[in-house]
Amino acid sequence: MLKKVDSSQLKVGMYIHDLSCDWMTHPFVRNRFLLRSDDEIRKIVQAGIHDVVIDSGKGLDVQDAHTVAQARAETERELVQIAAAPQVVTRVSLGMELARATQVRRQAASLVRTVMADVRLGKAVELDRVQHTVQDITESILRNPGALVGLLRIKSKDDYTFLHSVSVCALLVAFCRSRGIDAATTHQAGLGGLLHDTGKALVPDSVLNKPGPLTPEEFALIKRHPRDGYDILRQSPELGAIPLDIALHHHERRDGSGYPDQLAGDAISELAQMAAIVDVYDALTSDRSYHKGIPAAEALRKIYEWSKFHFNPVFAQDFMRCVGIYPVGTMVMLESGRLAVVVEAHESNLLAPKVNVFFSTKSKTYIKPETVDLSRGFGFGGADKIVGHESAAKWQVDPMRFLSLADA
Repeated sequence: MLKKVDSSQLKVGMYIHDLSCDWMTHPFVRNRFLLRSDDEIRKIVQAGIHDVVIDSGKGLDVQDAHTVAQARAETERELVQIAAAPQVVTRVSLGMELARATQVRRQAASLVRTVMADVRLGKAVELDRVQHTVQDITESILRNPGALVGLLRIKSKDDYTFLHSVSVCALLVAFCRSRGIDAATTHQAGLGGLLHDTGKALVPDSVLNKPGPLTPEEFALIKRHPRDGYDILRQSPELGAIPLDIALHHHERRDGSGYPDQLAGDAISELAQMAAIVDVYDALTSDRSYHKGIPAAEALRKIYEWSKFHFNPVFAQDFMRCVGIYPVGTMVMLESGRLAVVVEAHESNLLAPKVNVFFSTKSKTYIKPETVDLSRGFGFGGADKIVGHESAAKWQVDPMRFLSLADA
């Protein structure tokens, strides 16, 4: 049986099923293993991991611990309460913005690739081009954040490094906008998002794209990238303090377990704390050489759980409201047995977005696409609800084809 336990309850002989943290937090080469020494337990605690999932069928048990199902049910109840907050209204429809967002995505990814190549050659970052790209991203987010953010969820293992930076920029701009942060500060945050992983240019590709677990030495090398990025970027005197801070501190955690400076609490700036949430969210939802991406809704649940220790809980909830419990581009199963892709969050209920339905799981065939507003009742274009997120690979469908019905 899978149970969720506090790390203080761990004992030698327990079987770790899930360390309940993002990959860049823990020093172990595996997520699942039998605890064989007190030293392994100390490593878990020192890594800032506060709770883990154990498998009582493969090791020692904790009798009074909640099962994973019980812990998840409690989280679901809390998420439903969060889901009733107002949203930012979009200016144009998703369909109208998709073409422009596609161009912005392509140009921004090309720029990040160039920046990384220049850094490896010892060249300075061309800030004029970066500024222009951040402005393009910001304008797309202002028109309709779901278009660009939805498109950026599509990444291959090969282009992850470049598109991750674009995603963090776009998500951070959207996050700032949803929290009412002024335009000038939002632009600086966007610069920080686009350049936050500049230090990874100094990490060998063999380590950066390694398909298997990293050795302790390789892990230590990866953890140098915030400091390396900061040192590279501060050679551009026209770059402001905010981007430098985000590059240096996006891996810090509120309990002091992050790096490189082990900052804690409010010693981490507000924007660096926001960037940390965005960075982890995009990493969790993306396919990488060593990690299969998880659905956005599941990633948000993890971030919410981790916000007890690693993130500012208020910021974590604000981010969930920003992207939605079911973000644009998420494939969901409806109670009717139809598959749909989320195209727009509801202004006051994150659990009832607008979706484009396109597939019947009962007949296992594509159906005529249509938009359904899940917040509306029977006879008003609604009368259906989400029962969970679904895997496109499982059903062998491409939900992104149906983000815009005009293109379906």
